[in-house]
Amino acid sequence: MALLVAIAALWIGLLQTSMIPQSYALLLPIYSVVTLGCYGLLMVGVGLMQFPTCPQEALLLQQDIIEAKEFLQRKGVDVGSG
Repeated sequence: MALLVAIAALWIGLLQTSMIPQSYALLLPIYSVVTLGCYGLLMVGVGLMQFPTCPQEALLLQQDIIEAKEFLQRKGVDVGSG
């Protein structure tokens, strides 16, 4: 909450001074949100690129799928061949 108040105070201060044009100062919150969104997308992308592979877990998942298909076939459910 204190960070939000500090940002609002800075923005109001920029609006009242003539350091930057008022048209730019009015758009500052929009630029901040867009910048934060770009940073978030970058972090998601980096996380996906560095996502660890788990070969043992993949094998366990395949075994679970086979067991589930066999269980459903015993119950009379058509699970297909794929």
